[in-house]
Amino acid sequence: MNISHLVAVSRHSEGNRTMMEDNDDGTEHPNPWEPNENTGLLNDNNQTYFADDRIVVPDDDNTKFSFKKLWAFTGPGFLMSIAFLDPGNIESDLECGSIVGYKLLWILLWSTVLGLLIQRLSARLGVVTGLHLAEMCYKKYKKVPRLIIWLMIEIAIIGSDMQEVIGTAVAIYLLSNRYIPIYGGVIITIIDTFTFLFLENYSLRKLEVFFGFLITVMAISFGYEYVASKPDEISIIQGVVVPWCKNCDNRALLQAVGIIGAIIMPHNLFLHSALVKSREIDRTKPKKVSEANFYYFIECGIAVFISFIINLFVISVFAKGMYQKTNREVHDLCLKYPSINASIFPVNDEYVEADLYKGGIFLGCTYGLAAMYIWAVGILAAGQSSTMTGTYAGQFSMEGFLNLQWPRWRRVLLTRSIAIVPTFIIAFYRNLDDLTSMNDILNAVMSLQLPFAAIPCIAFTSDPTIMGEFVNGIFNKFINIVMSLFVIVINTYFVVTLLLGIELTWYYILLAVIFAVFYLLFCLYLILHLIASMGLSLRTKGFIKKYVMCYEEPKTNEEGTSSYGSMQVNA
Repeated sequence: MNISHLVAVSRHSEGNRTMMEDNDDGTEHPNPWEPNENTGLLNDNNQTYFADDRIVVPDDDNTKFSFKKLWAFTGPGFLMSIAFLDPGNIESDLECGSIVGYKLLWILLWSTVLGLLIQRLSARLGVVTGLHLAEMCYKKYKKVPRLIIWLMIEIAIIGSDMQEVIGTAVAIYLLSNRYIPIYGGVIITIIDTFTFLFLENYSLRKLEVFFGFLITVMAISFGYEYVASKPDEISIIQGVVVPWCKNCDNRALLQAVGIIGAIIMPHNLFLHSALVKSREIDRTKPKKVSEANFYYFIECGIAVFISFIINLFVISVFAKGMYQKTNREVHDLCLKYPSINASIFPVNDEYVEADLYKGGIFLGCTYGLAAMYIWAVGILAAGQSSTMTGTYAGQFSMEGFLNLQWPRWRRVLLTRSIAIVPTFIIAFYRNLDDLTSMNDILNAVMSLQLPFAAIPCIAFTSDPTIMGEFVNGIFNKFINIVMSLFVIVINTYFVVTLLLGIELTWYYILLAVIFAVFYLLFCLYLILHLIASMGLSLRTKGFIKKYVMCYEEPKTNEEGTSSYGSMQVNA
C-alpha cells in the first residue's frame, strides 16, 4: 500500500483553506480566519531541533540488518532515556534501596519495560505520520480540551524542571563542601541553563553525542559506587526475578508506586515522538517506514536497558549500605571525616530517611570522600541533561499545541523562572528535608498528568485513519490500554495516599474534591475520544461528531484516488 493512502491532507496548504458550512447535524465550525485544529502546522524548517539538520539514513537494502543504519537512527532514544535518569528518579532509587533493600528491583524492571512499550507507541506515531504527539493533538482535539491537555503537560514539565533544580543545587552543595548553600545552587541553575543554548550552534549529531557523554558520566559515577559498595549479587538477582516483597508494609507499596511514576513521565511521550522526526525517512514507501520503526525500537531498547542498569546500580548501593541503618550508625561512621557534615544524621536509633544529600554524605563516610564527590558529579550530570531535554519537550509542546514558535531562550527563561521561585523560597527559608518532601509532591503531581499523554498516544496509534497499515492491532490495543490503566490507577493511589498523610483544612479538601471531579470527567472525555478513534461506530454519533472528534474534508492524493487518511506527511 502506498503511504499516500495512509495519510492524505497537506499540512502546508491546509491553513489557507476555509471551512465548510455548518453540517446538517448542527455542528459549528470556528471562524476560518482564527487558528484552530484545521489551521496548517508550522513548517518543519522553522521547528526546534530539525532546521536544515536532518540526518540522512544510508540507503542499503541488501542486508536484513545494518549497523550503519542503526547508527544513523541512534540518538532520539538516548535523549528520551534521560527522563529515566533525572534527579527525581535517582532520589526515588535511593529511597527504595534504603527502605526495602533489593526487594523491589522487579518493579524497576517491569516499570522500565512498560515505559519502553509506551515510548514505542510515541516513536511510531512520529515516524509514520511525520507529526509529533503535540501536533497531532492540535489536529485531532477540539480547542478547549487541547488547551487543557497542554496546560497539564506544561505543569508536568515545570514539575520535572523543579526536580532538576533541586538535584543540581544539591550536587553543587556537595561539590563545594557546603561553601555554596542550597539556595546559591538554585540561583546558579539560572546561569548554567543558558550555557546549553550555545549548543544550538553545533550540529544535531554533536548535540546527541554530548547527551551520550552525560549518560556515560552517570554510568561511570553510579557504576563506581556500585563497585565500591560490593552489593550482594544473589540478592540482586532475586530482587529482579522474584515478583514479591516479603514482609513489606505501606511504605514499600508507596516506593513501588513511586518507582513507576518516576520512570513513566508524561512529557517524555511528547519529546520522543518529536525527536524521531530528525531522520530523513521516505514516507511514500511503507518498507522505509517499517525499517525506521524497527531500528528506532532497537535503539530505544538499548537506551532504556542502559537506564535500567544505572537505576539498578543506585538501588543496589543503598540497599547494601543504608537498608535498616540507624541515624546513630551512620553518624558514627562520619565522625572519622571531620570535613563531612555528620550532624545531618541525628544521634538516635531511627532508620535513616535518605535523600540526595544524605545519600552523598553516607557514601563519603562509608567509601571515602571520592565516593561522595563522584556521586555529586553523577547527580550534576543527571540534572544538567534533564534540563536540556525538558527544554526541548516544552518547546515541542508549545509549538504543537499552540502552533506558534518561541525563541528557545524565552522558553527556558519562562520554565526555569517558574521552577526556581518556589524552590528558592524553600531552600532559603526551610531545609533539605522540606526539599525532599517537595520532591515527593512533585512526583505525585507528575503522576496525575500521565493520562493526558498516554491516552492521546494510544488513541492516535489505534486510529486507522491516522496510522493506516501501521495501526495498533487488537492485541496491542488491549495490552497498551491495560498497561496505561494500570499505571494510571496506581499513580492515583499514590496521590491519594500522599494527600491522606497531610493534614488539610476544609477549604483545601473542598478544592481537592472539585479538582478530582474535573480530573475524572476530563479523563472520561479522553477515554471517549480513544474509543471513537479506534474506528468503532461510536464516532458517527452526533454528540461525538460535534463535541469530541475533529473531522477534515476528504482529499485526493497525487493519483487522483480518494484517500481514507486524515493526515499528510512530508516524504
